[in-house]
Amino acid sequence: MDFEARAEVIEVYEPQAVPGLLQIKEYARDSLGRQEDLTEGQVEERVNARMSRQERLHSAARPYRWVITDEAVLRRHAGGRECLHKQLARLLEQVDTPDSKVQVMPFSAGPYPLTGGALNLLSLPDGSTMAYEEGIEAAHLHEDPEAVKKWRRRYEVLRANALSLAESADLVRKAMEDYKPCDTQPS
Repeated sequence: MDFEARAEVIEVYEPQAVPGLLQIKEYARDSLGRQEDLTEGQVEERVNARMSRQERLHSAARPYRWVITDEAVLRRHAGGRECLHKQLARLLEQVDTPDSKVQVMPFSAGPYPLTGGALNLLSLPDGSTMAYEEGIEAAHLHEDPEAVKKWRRRYEVLRANALSLAESADLVRKAMEDYKPCDTQPS
């Protein structure tokens, strides 16, 4: 978290969920609430911590962000229809801004490297880059430039094979259609 807080550039690959920096509170609560070993209080603590990490995104010193996510993230039911619709709307807002890009790796890409876990590349003001890779039960921070180079190459292959920004936005919009809140008013 310290490196993320100082990073000038944050590049994320997340195949299972919307990355924490882009999550809305309801989505974060639903995702974290599914961890059986957490109490309600611990879930709320983590949700609040996740939301506080996002405060920097609205400051003058916000980092440049590039996110690649899997199409499964757009299709996975989390928090109900309304929650997922709002979450996808938030993601859509970030697809192509001056300081944020979002690409989607489509199902049509087939199997690809890194499907087993998340990856964060954090570029710091001193010019160094850290690679943080996270699996189900373990995570590792790579600071060695040669190790980081290996993770950078893998990320760049994903970026090259993911949908373009415009195609990614279209796919997010299509997914949003599936989660429009149901109209409760009689017609």
